[in-house]
Amino acid sequence: MISRKTALLLAFLAAVIYSLNYTIAKEVMPQYIKPYAFILLRVIGGTLLFWIVSIFIKKEKIASRDYSRIFLASIFGTALNMLSFFKGLSMTSPISASAIMVTTPIIVLILSTIILKERVTKQKLVGIFIGMFGAIILIVYGQNIESSSNAILGNTLILINSILYALYLILINNLTQKYQPLTLAKWLYLFGLFLVIPFGFQEFNEIEWSILPLSVLLKTGYVVVFTTFIAYLFNIIAIKKLKPTTLSIFIYLQPVLATIYALVVGSDSLNKIKIIATILIFAGVYLATRKPKEISQ
Repeated sequence: MISRKTALLLAFLAAVIYSLNYTIAKEVMPQYIKPYAFILLRVIGGTLLFWIVSIFIKKEKIASRDYSRIFLASIFGTALNMLSFFKGLSMTSPISASAIMVTTPIIVLILSTIILKERVTKQKLVGIFIGMFGAIILIVYGQNIESSSNAILGNTLILINSILYALYLILINNLTQKYQPLTLAKWLYLFGLFLVIPFGFQEFNEIEWSILPLSVLLKTGYVVVFTTFIAYLFNIIAIKKLKPTTLSIFIYLQPVLATIYALVVGSDSLNKIKIIATILIFAGVYLATRKPKEISQ
């Protein structure tokens, strides 16, 4: 069993990977690869990677009664979740998408309280809302949120993605206590592959591989290997030790990390508002992830 500190580190690293995914994926689609084709490509790659790596670990037998739960988790966390996110992202801007994703921890909080009967401490509740406030400031302040004729539909799909991801975290919570992360991931993606083929098959056949620039191929590789395989695995490992509400709070770090990336490449500048917003986010994440018993007695 991993330690809580290791789980928090893995959740942070997954947030780093996801924060870059907004911009990288947007640069590939829909100009070079259409959204549903991109999803099919992701799930094919993820399925192959998880099943190949699983060869080198001890095999686990899944209880017959758990296959239906894994299948349901695959619908929410591998198929519909990805389809709605990438389709929505292709219609709206990365800034709008990241702003809407800020709702995820609140949705997870509500569902965890209703479904898992999770007791939410005042400390975690305060942390979630402080982090949300900081994330909204960072995302909205000084940004030019792009608009398009399909922006409303795109934003709606991103919101649907947030709800689906929240449901996935709830469903997967108990399963991660019974099975190894790789065992779960390989079945989640195998089920997901059959679910997304009908949506992505036609668009996948339209990809003109011979004319794709090397930069697009590298960015596609990043999404398949890092966002699909590594980040997904990190989160499944992390949730073995963390509650769904704790894991979801790391979504607030994504706009911070995206801003840091923009500063590194020289496409953004630093100011007092961004510094304050970043401090609020880290304070919120700290409060939400800190064990209650660690509070001063």
